[in-house]
Amino acid sequence: MKKHQISKSYQQINERIRSGKVVVVTAEEIIGIVKEKGPLEAARYVDVVTTGTFAPMCSSGAFINFGHAVPRIKASNVWLNNVQAYAGIAAVDCYLGATQPCEDDPLNKVYPGEFNYGGGHVIQDLVAGKKVYLKAEAYGTDCYPNRFFEKEIVLKKLPNAMLCNPRNGYQNYNCAVNLTNKTVYTYMGALKPKAANANYCSSGQLSPLLNDPYYKTIGLGTRIFLGGGVGYVTWYGTQHNPSVERTKSGFPNTPAGTLWVMGDLKKMSPKWLMGVSIQGYGCSLAVGLGIPIPILNEEIVQYTAVSDKELFTQIVDYGHDYGKGISKSYGQVSYAELKSGHIKFRGEEIPTSPLSSIVRAREIAEMLKRWISSGKFLIGEPQFTLPR
Repeated sequence: MKKHQISKSYQQINERIRSGKVVVVTAEEIIGIVKEKGPLEAARYVDVVTTGTFAPMCSSGAFINFGHAVPRIKASNVWLNNVQAYAGIAAVDCYLGATQPCEDDPLNKVYPGEFNYGGGHVIQDLVAGKKVYLKAEAYGTDCYPNRFFEKEIVLKKLPNAMLCNPRNGYQNYNCAVNLTNKTVYTYMGALKPKAANANYCSSGQLSPLLNDPYYKTIGLGTRIFLGGGVGYVTWYGTQHNPSVERTKSGFPNTPAGTLWVMGDLKKMSPKWLMGVSIQGYGCSLAVGLGIPIPILNEEIVQYTAVSDKELFTQIVDYGHDYGKGISKSYGQVSYAELKSGHIKFRGEEIPTSPLSSIVRAREIAEMLKRWISSGKFLIGEPQFTLPR
């Protein structure tokens, strides 16, 4: 095992936060610092690097306990603003998924569907303090005799509400094009025929897991910025796949790690949890996520200094291949190229569009930096790091 010349502990970094002596920079700022000072001196100087991303994250939702009726009810079907939640948990607990559409949505019967309202929008309405109409049905039991219950709810009066997202913060993702002769509507947005545009979804050098490619500081118990409040990494996310092709520096060239994250919905903000309507595809939730990377040694600071020109993703055909389950790359592009607004593909310049907001990602990294610098946010030491 490589011995590091600089070695800091979580306890030491947190003590520096408490004393007001901590040095915190964003994942964009650290690039110049490492270039100027080198990794050894940068690791000596910087204690924490903050990251951020804001993008649609479909595998998201909320556990909600809506409290008992009189007489009591064991709900078997629950709707919130006419969006069905899963009620097979307990009497008055349900899980509202971000991608569940409204009951009367025409879906893609009128193609491409608009998907104006769904689970993600209900979550945004709740955190915005709006009234949400709840309806519950039940089959009735001796201890839970009520068969029907309805009321208006507001988030602050609910017994419990927990954002619980089984797959967030994807470590890298595809660049999507469409090689067919007709426009297609996907979770990566609308893609014009014959590769006339390309869409991508990552904040690149600001992205949390791209700043810790081997998950050396991220795991169960990592404290994070989530939806405008404080959340935690509670497990590795579904589809977590660290065993992918990587660059010589260790950064994945294809989708890799994911995070399972949770936090108190009552302490979150509609600015950082926004319902999304994706034409022809469905509903989702845009999630604000930021992770502080503690600089324990010079190896970790070198990872955080990665720039967009060193991060690559694959061009994938979403018109034919993706839906057919065909795994094929049509080329590799850097995030520097993608963020420039155009890429070269098959001899042509084609425009690129991000589904993730770089402006919002930068704002999250800056907010997290202020929280830590002011002593309001300590670094959570993971009980174990993610599988790698």
